[in-house]
Amino acid sequence: MFSRSSQRRYRQLAAVVLSLLTFRAFVAPASKRSIFEPSRAQATQVLDRVEIPDSFPDANPQGIENRYWQWRGQRIRYQFAGEENVDGPSVLLVHGLFVNADHWRKNLPALAKAGFRVFAIDLLGSGYSSKPAPCSEEGRAINGENGRSLDAPLVDLVDASGNERGPIPVPQKHPLGSVYNFFTWSEQIRDFTRDIIGAPAGGVTLVTNSIGAISGLQAAVDETDLYNGVAILNPNFRELHVAEQPPFLPPIVSAVQGTLRAYGQPLFDALANPGTVGEILKEPYHDASTVTNELVDVLLSPLLTKGSADVVFDTLSYSAGPLPEQLLADKRLSNVPVWVCWGEEDPWTPAPRVKSLRRFQPVQDVVPLPGVGHCPHDEAPEVVNSFLIEFIRQLRS
Repeated sequence: MFSRSSQRRYRQLAAVVLSLLTFRAFVAPASKRSIFEPSRAQATQVLDRVEIPDSFPDANPQGIENRYWQWRGQRIRYQFAGEENVDGPSVLLVHGLFVNADHWRKNLPALAKAGFRVFAIDLLGSGYSSKPAPCSEEGRAINGENGRSLDAPLVDLVDASGNERGPIPVPQKHPLGSVYNFFTWSEQIRDFTRDIIGAPAGGVTLVTNSIGAISGLQAAVDETDLYNGVAILNPNFRELHVAEQPPFLPPIVSAVQGTLRAYGQPLFDALANPGTVGEILKEPYHDASTVTNELVDVLLSPLLTKGSADVVFDTLSYSAGPLPEQLLADKRLSNVPVWVCWGEEDPWTPAPRVKSLRRFQPVQDVVPLPGVGHCPHDEAPEVVNSFLIEFIRQLRS
């Protein structure tokens, strides 16, 4: 008989695997247009050799223009609100797994109205950013793991019930050598901060959701001087990481990952429809009324673009890399304030483990949000916007 904490862990693993499978199920041939037929993209701030397909939308649903930046020869989509706030705080919004900058569409206008310069970015492999083949020569050339000595540091972790698990080895290196890893995304975030935001003297505030918290924290650890604070909305503890799995499970997970990489496409194609997407989103979203056609479209349409299938299959195999506790314990982050909030109805984020983050020096506050699920910035934007505005203004003062 499994303990209650073990049962919860296995349910979380099943939920993660299911969500990964079903999100990728939205992938269809690259020539297929969005189910809501977005208008033709008109690139702005496009550097040389960055081509923007005609099927890409001009703007997000709130009318904020899509812009493009060339990074290491790759096209990166981003959005910018509050350009008139030249002396205001600068904020960078970092999305979670299999979503994109449009997931912040309800936050950009409110934060800009509060006087901030606000940016949202598509990480490499997500949204309308480039998707080089994961282990190709092109991908390996820009891999953020290059030049790093990556081992398996011992990290003090806790389980879903908040009980200490003792020092656990946490392998860092991607098992396949793929470009899609947290070190690549860290370098992308830091280069964007310098090249596009401008790395203002007061520093940039990172706002992250779910697994995006690891990309943001890694960026802040790698180059602390660029950032004045990190807000984490519903941290993801990566239940598919080998350090998070019971000893018997890694071979099973690995076999499933390999099978999906080799044979999963027909299953995904069979499930690729808006109705399925909407039903899947009702698991992490507590309020079903917030799962709208608009939400389905902004998450589904980019997954119809060329290369998405390879990225998602590859992400399914990524059972290594840093974990939130590891990064929060890093002494380089000790002077970077971190605020955390989470939706109490989130089926994927165990509340005791979130609360346990208070033990880390950078973490100044951990705030529960009643009646909200895994994506509070989209499900309850008015609540999260107030939380973020308070945090950013405190950093400013």
